[in-house]
Amino acid sequence: MDRAGQQTGELFDLTGKVAIITGSSRGIGKAIAERMAEHGAKVVISSRKAGPCEEVAASINAKRAGHAIAVPANISSKEDLTRLVEETRSAFGKIDIVVCNAASNPFYGSQLDITDEAFNKILSNNIVANNWLIQLTAPEMKARKDGAIIIISSIGGLRGSTVIGAYCISKAADMQLARNLAQELGPSNIRVNCIAPGLVKTDFARALWDTPEGERRSSAGTPLRRLGEPDDIAGAAVFLASRAGSWITGQTMVIDGGSTS
Repeated sequence: MDRAGQQTGELFDLTGKVAIITGSSRGIGKAIAERMAEHGAKVVISSRKAGPCEEVAASINAKRAGHAIAVPANISSKEDLTRLVEETRSAFGKIDIVVCNAASNPFYGSQLDITDEAFNKILSNNIVANNWLIQLTAPEMKARKDGAIIIISSIGGLRGSTVIGAYCISKAADMQLARNLAQELGPSNIRVNCIAPGLVKTDFARALWDTPEGERRSSAGTPLRRLGEPDDIAGAAVFLASRAGSWITGQTMVIDGGSTS
């Protein structure tokens, strides 16, 4: 490898780092976990169901032994998130990177018709739970004066919607959460950023792309004329977690094929 190649490798090297990725049994979270492991990180696979988490961890360990564990957790439970953090420390000794990826969107329709229960669930899972996990992990990052926190937001947080308004509200709030925490944690060399994907082909958004016509309609307004793939987001997460992103904080990186351009 030439010198330039070595330098590029070092910039994105995550060897020795430990990352918790919520919602990582599938979709964007899974891709982020796989790519971070490829770059040397030890990763914690977490979602509500144990089986899918264990499958992803086993797949990663088959390629890089000892690089992944599965710790199921429901983000709506502060007790579950506390256990997630404790089991990560027990297995790997520390936490360097947190990716808040898991989210909920149980309502589709007018903002005027949403129930209090659905609205509260969206705000709790998509904002409050992120803050819980950051509260649980930031102190040790502050002690080491090093850390990277990534919140997966959405371009929905940048524009209005007549059908997923509450979800968009929560994703806009995540951007502000990152800005606030970047100010607070920056002096301790902890970087806090958001990634705002456009429509990505995941199970979470399946209703919008699951037919050829639906996919054509959803991608028609995108300059690149295609929907996103989970890997399109994973590379940005590796970048933000690595030395390559060491002077970036408080930002929202939009990755949407140009649809908001």
